[in-house]
Amino acid sequence: MSIDDDSERGALERLLLAHLMEQRKSRRWGLFFKSLGFIWLFLVAFMVLSHEDGHFTSVNPHTALIDLKGEIGGSDGVTADALISSLDAAFEDKHARGIVLRINSPGGSPVQAGQVYDEIRRLRVKYPKTPLYVVVDDICASGGYYIAAAADKIFVDKASLVGSIGVLMDGFGFTDAMKKVGVERRLLTAGDNKGFLDPFSPVVPRQAAHAHAMLAEVHQQFIQAVRQGRGKRLKETTDMFSGLVWSGTRGIELGLADALGSLDYVAREVIKAEDIVDYSPQESLADRLARRIGTSLGDAVRPWARDSIRVR
Repeated sequence: MSIDDDSERGALERLLLAHLMEQRKSRRWGLFFKSLGFIWLFLVAFMVLSHEDGHFTSVNPHTALIDLKGEIGGSDGVTADALISSLDAAFEDKHARGIVLRINSPGGSPVQAGQVYDEIRRLRVKYPKTPLYVVVDDICASGGYYIAAAADKIFVDKASLVGSIGVLMDGFGFTDAMKKVGVERRLLTAGDNKGFLDPFSPVVPRQAAHAHAMLAEVHQQFIQAVRQGRGKRLKETTDMFSGLVWSGTRGIELGLADALGSLDYVAREVIKAEDIVDYSPQESLADRLARRIGTSLGDAVRPWARDSIRVR
């Protein structure tokens, strides 16, 4: 055999060896990525199995936390259904020693605030050994305070804002601007009051009077809920139900709140369960996209926002 044949055979052997090494390396990387995939699937399965009705639970004694952030019932806020689902899950968990509803809300829908208020009172009767406390962050006003009034106690920071026990219906009027630019409003209705408080038409006195009567009725419902929830702790003043807000310190003096305290303080010193488990409403990506799409479609087909009643 010639030297050239030996050289070719050696080159071929090295090439085959390099190919085998490359195959082994590829198999190792394949096993690595497959292992990562199995680990990821295991973690997802673990999260699903430890998740009950959209709320994470714990087998240890703990403080159940529910966050209420933003407008109540707004498109980007929290709904009564979501809050009630979280409250039900927290109260039903036998390992929850107490519940903290942490509120940072300027208010919102009086209907949805009232629904949550009623549910809290029902659950407190059904589970008398499980206390529910409210901890106020920056603000707990109007509809937020409507809900807070149902709690066993309300804890605030000295600089928190609480109160705003009032009701409003807001909107805009464009009649003068339309006159200046020469725009004529053509509104056809079947029913004398179907164009109730139309922003492009002058205010009709009898319609304004009807609106004031509705606001006064909802305001009284709000006041009665606060009186019922706070009881003898409330030190009523002439302007308590006028829509004013007070600092946390002044709120304690008026009986709108009970004491200073943070989430950690209430969990550690009041409930005596430092472990905090979050039961806050968890919105899935699919739900978030559906809500966004629904809001966009609604804005597209609605020529203008109609007046709505809000406790704020």
